[in-house]
Amino acid sequence: MAPSRPNEFARKGAGAGQPSYDLIELLFFAYRDFIGDADEVLADLGFGRAHHRVLHFVNRHPGMRVADLLDVLKITKQSLGRVLRELVEDGYVIQKAGPADRRQRLLYLTAKGDTLARDLALLQTKRFTRALNESGPAAREAARKFLLAMIDPATREEVERLIARADRGELPGVK
Repeated sequence: MAPSRPNEFARKGAGAGQPSYDLIELLFFAYRDFIGDADEVLADLGFGRAHHRVLHFVNRHPGMRVADLLDVLKITKQSLGRVLRELVEDGYVIQKAGPADRRQRLLYLTAKGDTLARDLALLQTKRFTRALNESGPAAREAARKFLLAMIDPATREEVERLIARADRGELPGVK
């Protein structure tokens, strides 16, 4: 049976080889709102999303090397350098030389940076909590599996290890 409108399968993602426009749009809107709460706080400080990502990962992985942060964020050294410089100058991040290799730059949040990172995470946690409560008891695990499956298979295990190490409170580079 032919669809009633030419793009009905594409719109609903029902046809093989057709775009899943409904899911794509839901992800766009969900991301817009998820990040929007934090964007408002960051804008008041003159910061953007790159600053947020740096604060998040340095918070979760204190002592993270700049080189490792570049790998995680997949941004240029120049872009990270600008963002880090602003966070350091404004007193949110400090850089320390590595204990074994003084050329390494290890990143830590200051108390001010820790407070901001936590406030941003709590804003986003509030949105997750509401969505998960509306979605039912199995939603958290289903969402976790779905989001993990959205990550490129070539880097999925690396992401899982990174998250697990942070959850266990392990320092970066410690396996």
